[in-house]
Amino acid sequence: MDLLVVMSRTIFFYFLILICYRVMGKREIAQLSVSDLTISILIAELVAISIENKDESTFLTILPILLLVFLEILLAFIQLKCNGLRRLVDGKPSMIIDNGKLNIKEMVRQRYSVDDLVLALRTNKVKNIKDVDYAILETDGSLSVFKKSVDSSYPLPIIVDGKIDENVLKKYHKSKEWLIKKLEENNLTLKTILYAFYKGNTMYVVRK
Repeated sequence: MDLLVVMSRTIFFYFLILICYRVMGKREIAQLSVSDLTISILIAELVAISIENKDESTFLTILPILLLVFLEILLAFIQLKCNGLRRLVDGKPSMIIDNGKLNIKEMVRQRYSVDDLVLALRTNKVKNIKDVDYAILETDGSLSVFKKSVDSSYPLPIIVDGKIDENVLKKYHKSKEWLIKKLEENNLTLKTILYAFYKGNTMYVVRK
């Protein structure tokens, strides 16, 4: 009898978790952000405890799982509207190789070793660090690699969802006032811009 209870609970939670992840719109495991991974671990622990404690009601497990799903969807919606919260929860991408040079300071801050970098480069089919112009450590832990080419400038976003990235402006030696003036010249406002990047003395804009 105990075996049947465990089997039935396992099958039940299998389909419940499948439905939950479909609702949350989860990506593959390697692309989970910090908040996604936290939710996944908590759900896995709740299910494991419920299967082991077969004498307790499954409702005591279903309720917190549904609550976690709701919180994840709510948090994802708020993050779409608030870049500050997104960076607080998931962090922001880090430039590991900038214009062909290793950013040692950022590697130390992210506790990202040279061995980690070499392994990630091999995964991206890059034989030598010297072949790379830019490498960016994404918030999900993956490394985006851009090899050297004739046009080696990497277009960094200066506006994302109406918010100015002042760190990128400093990199281009531009001011916030310069950007606002540039927008006004083209009859644009921050609220109307979804994404904008600067490349080759030209600003490219994607409207909302």
